[in-house]
Amino acid sequence: AAVVSSTARVSVKWAAEYRLAEKAQRQQQQQESEGLAGPAAAAPAGVDGPAQAQGASQGGSSLALALPQARPHTGAAGAEREREQRVRSSALAVAGSSTTKQQSHQYSASVIRRQASKWPKPEWHAPWKLYRVTSGHMGWVRSVAFDPANEWFCTGSADRTIKIWDLASGRLKLTLTGHIEQVTGLAVSPRHPYMFSCGLDKQVKCWDLEYNTVIRNYHGHLSGVYCMALHPTLDILFTGGRDASCRVWDMRTKAQIHVLTGHSHTVCTVQSQGSDPQVITGSYDSQVKLWDLVAAKAQTTLTHHKKGVRAIALHPREYAFASCSIDNIKKFKLPEGKFMHNMLQRQKTIVNAAAVNSEGVMATCADNGNMWLWDWHSGNKFQEIQSPVQPGSLDSESGIFAASFDVTGTRLVTCEADKTIKFYKEDLEATPESHPVHFKPPSAL
Repeated sequence: AAVVSSTARVSVKWAAEYRLAEKAQRQQQQQESEGLAGPAAAAPAGVDGPAQAQGASQGGSSLALALPQARPHTGAAGAEREREQRVRSSALAVAGSSTTKQQSHQYSASVIRRQASKWPKPEWHAPWKLYRVTSGHMGWVRSVAFDPANEWFCTGSADRTIKIWDLASGRLKLTLTGHIEQVTGLAVSPRHPYMFSCGLDKQVKCWDLEYNTVIRNYHGHLSGVYCMALHPTLDILFTGGRDASCRVWDMRTKAQIHVLTGHSHTVCTVQSQGSDPQVITGSYDSQVKLWDLVAAKAQTTLTHHKKGVRAIALHPREYAFASCSIDNIKKFKLPEGKFMHNMLQRQKTIVNAAAVNSEGVMATCADNGNMWLWDWHSGNKFQEIQSPVQPGSLDSESGIFAASFDVTGTRLVTCEADKTIKFYKEDLEATPESHPVHFKPPSAL
């Protein structure tokens, strides 16, 4: 009881002293303000601004010296007061820390509702299935091209032949010979009865499909030719090869119109369209170039990839394209070549071919026989297919060198290292319930 009463007396005494000190502090502040205002008001009219400011500062210092200084507490009462002040300050510190924790908790992810992702949700696409395997080549099948009427397609092979196949039945119709090395590129003209081929023998040939013979040869490449494309509206042919150039040919006169130089390594893929940029090339130097065809100069150079770009796919409806490399698959917007986004998953292998149909399904085919199917709009992979190896072949011969959708976009044909041609189509029995979409939007937008 005695301890409690002494503590109460000390607290009452401390409160009274606190009030007196507060009152004395207010009086001191009032005197300082009056003292600082006095000299400024009493200054003669002839004194300018800086002199007045100097007098005010001198007056304030003199008043501060004249005021009594606070004396340190001595004795038992002073020690008790210091102890009370320490207790009070520690209590305030604890209260402040708890308030800070409450405020930070209000902004934590466990309390705030998570915002919906702005990434577009993928559309549901039916899974694709293998329905036919055709063999007939004696070497790797390196290239494929479709008839504009969608009745037949042609394939080029490492056995130096070009074979014409019936699309509906998959039967062989014709075999063309003339190249002395691998046939790496094919293109069929939509406006003329011509087919074009190129190979590692540096040759570019024009075939008349009415007589099934070679009618023109385009000479100029210094090394093997890896890819080719036809302009959709002009009689112009584009070829790219190991001499790090893309050559532009007049289809009729066989004249070399331009040599598009700028790449430092093999040009392994070329695409053409009717509007600028009319030529897009990809190279082993990891660059994608958009070309101004009139000036024969690179309009834009895209350096987003870290490894060689072996495949480029133009969307048939959107004004955009995708470029494929071992590091990633990227989408770009035309005509300026603005980077849109990466695909949400990484295939992590050498992608040799890519194709997009009008329904927004993109297929990318790799060196290890792996084929991934993507939703173009969202960049989400909805199916992964491991190509089966032909019986009697090695597992290492499961690579896919070329792939293309037919004109309708309902059938996909792949050319593979096990000397076979494989046909894929959509599984019509699949439903969104049997094959749901597995989608995880990216966290960093």
